[in-house]
Amino acid sequence: MLPYKAAFIDFMIEAEVLTFGDFVTKSGRPTPYFVQTGKYRTGAQIRRLGEFYADAIEDSFGDNFDVLFGPAYKGIPLCVETAGALSARGHDVGFMFNRKEAKDHGEGGVLVGHIPSAGDRVLIIEDVTTAGTSIRETVPLLQAAADVELAGLIVSVDRMERGTGDQAALAQVGEEFDMPTVAIVTVREIIEHANLSPEMVDRMHAYLDEYGSR
Repeated sequence: MLPYKAAFIDFMIEAEVLTFGDFVTKSGRPTPYFVQTGKYRTGAQIRRLGEFYADAIEDSFGDNFDVLFGPAYKGIPLCVETAGALSARGHDVGFMFNRKEAKDHGEGGVLVGHIPSAGDRVLIIEDVTTAGTSIRETVPLLQAAADVELAGLIVSVDRMERGTGDQAALAQVGEEFDMPTVAIVTVREIIEHANLSPEMVDRMHAYLDEYGSR
């Protein structure tokens, strides 16, 4: 496991973003672990989070993108802080995000930040593996603004669960929009690295056996 991945897992646990116990997912599945990115709550934490995203982006995408896009709401601080982290490393890219409702005064519009142009390679940055809802809502906004290219999607944690079929939800979104999808870490990497009890390891494997992608 790459060092930044192990450090990120430790960071999530320390920040109480990654917790273990008895939870229910939004889809109604009983799960032994939960990732709540809304628990990041200090400047130091969000700065470190941006660094971890930058690590994973450099590892998976290099410099093959021009703009970071963060879907509202959780994607907004992610794209801003990650753009800052990349800039500090000598890779200055644009960032933009959307409003939930179009602004009808001032500069107007639904996109904030970088003004997209034809040919822009846009890397979407999200928090946790998505069923694709926010992507399906926001990709048309990007494509309506300009003839952009989807460079990919990066999330913090891939739960490796099935989407609407047997395929992993993250991979399914990538296939639908013809773009690469990656995560800073996967749930299997969490199981491998976190100091979990044998019982919890068994519960997490059982969860993947039932709900994981084939």
